[in-house]
Amino acid sequence: MPDEKIIHTRDGYALGATRYPATGPERGCLILAGATAVPQAFYRRFAEYAATQGYSVTTFDYRGVGRSAPRSLKGLDCDFVTWGRRDLAAVVEAEWSPGRKLGLVAHSFGGHALGLLPNHHLLKGAWMFGTGSGWRGWMPRLEQLRVLMLWNVIGPLLVRRYGYLAWHRLGFGADLPLGVYKQWKRWCRFPRFFLDDPAEGEIVKNFSEVRTPFVAVNASADRWGSPAARNALLSGYTNARWQAIDIDTPGLGHMDYFRPQSAYLWADMLAWFDQLQ
Repeated sequence: MPDEKIIHTRDGYALGATRYPATGPERGCLILAGATAVPQAFYRRFAEYAATQGYSVTTFDYRGVGRSAPRSLKGLDCDFVTWGRRDLAAVVEAEWSPGRKLGLVAHSFGGHALGLLPNHHLLKGAWMFGTGSGWRGWMPRLEQLRVLMLWNVIGPLLVRRYGYLAWHRLGFGADLPLGVYKQWKRWCRFPRFFLDDPAEGEIVKNFSEVRTPFVAVNASADRWGSPAARNALLSGYTNARWQAIDIDTPGLGHMDYFRPQSAYLWADMLAWFDQLQ
């Protein structure tokens, strides 16, 4: 049965997490680093599937999201960097133990977070779905127009009214702290996202230090995480051994990698984790 937990970060923030224990002998443990504004409950089906295959899975919410959100996001001081360097890092630290095979399953921003981790060396490997640069130039024309409307009209209005990005009012997912919104909007100006931001030299350095092997799977129909967007951003992992896999399944969108119809992708992923030493 799933077990709800609290994981404390080094700066004292309490993260809501859920552990799905492996059925039978444990073959390894997987941490699910989710996408922006996507609460951990969305990944329940995958976690339950992996658990039946012998992999324990830990899901969690970044601070400000889902079970890790305060009563109000107004005034919450955090951004994407906080999510990676503090929140995901705390979960990795909590789940790691000598001799345990620990892997990262990343969705969208979760693949960015690998490059922000101070303890990435504790991971045996990572498998990413839909990770890429958020620059609108990698998107289809209609999606580019929607993104322009979000950043230049809708987002500023919501932020001015509530003090944070009240995204649930648009039906897009969980609300986002102001710092996350600001960072996201800024980075989306650049083709290689934060890698092209002159103010983010430290992130570029962090990415170059990662040596964790990983696989990055992107669907051609993914408007937010196309293969081109992936290649632009993941070029920052200059010292990691990684493999790109393109999927041409019609209609496979940014959120569909973790829906039941994509279970065949999960089996391939677990087979890859099996061979890691």
